[in-house]
Amino acid sequence: MAQPENREGAQQDLPPGQRLQRGWPVTHYGPVPKFKADRWEFRVFGATADGDKHCWNHEDFSALPYTTVVADLHCVTKFSMLGAEWGGVAAATVLELAPPAPDVTHVMVWAEYGFSSNLRLSDFASGRTVFATHKDGELLTAEHGFPVRLIVPHLYAWKGPKWVRGVEYMTADRRGFWEERGYHNIGDPWKEQRYSYQEEPGDGPEL
Repeated sequence: MAQPENREGAQQDLPPGQRLQRGWPVTHYGPVPKFKADRWEFRVFGATADGDKHCWNHEDFSALPYTTVVADLHCVTKFSMLGAEWGGVAAATVLELAPPAPDVTHVMVWAEYGFSSNLRLSDFASGRTVFATHKDGELLTAEHGFPVRLIVPHLYAWKGPKWVRGVEYMTADRRGFWEERGYHNIGDPWKEQRYSYQEEPGDGPEL
């Protein structure tokens, strides 16, 4: 069930087990990648409607329609940051420009160093899911995911990777990096879906 929101769009209440965080801690696995604009490319591939791969270089991706979403960030490590303004390219824009095939049910979001996170297509297509380039009007720092990180406000933050490089459309679910290592396949903070042992039948493919 959706939680009540205040005027700025931030959740008034915290999900179970979460604590309010002032500031924005840096959390990630592995090193911070070095950004090279001339080598950067955002790809959409897999089961696309036309069977082709769609690519944008950094200049072209930055020129796509810009949107803002005011939303909370809930980390599985139990901190929540409320009411941030995320600016960037809506996932819905990517779906419009590079439509999936009719039988696509899930996506895999790919990031630097082969990191990945799987999402149901319905979660990815939410009007509040955004490939963020900015937070509160300022460019993301490298430590927080510059040039692009995915924000999926209604799921735990690990479902939205930093340093995103592309999206794979899939006709069946497949676990991503953390999902293969014991994290919940869906990751709804309001249901406190943190770990795979909490999964119900149908929540995800077998480990």
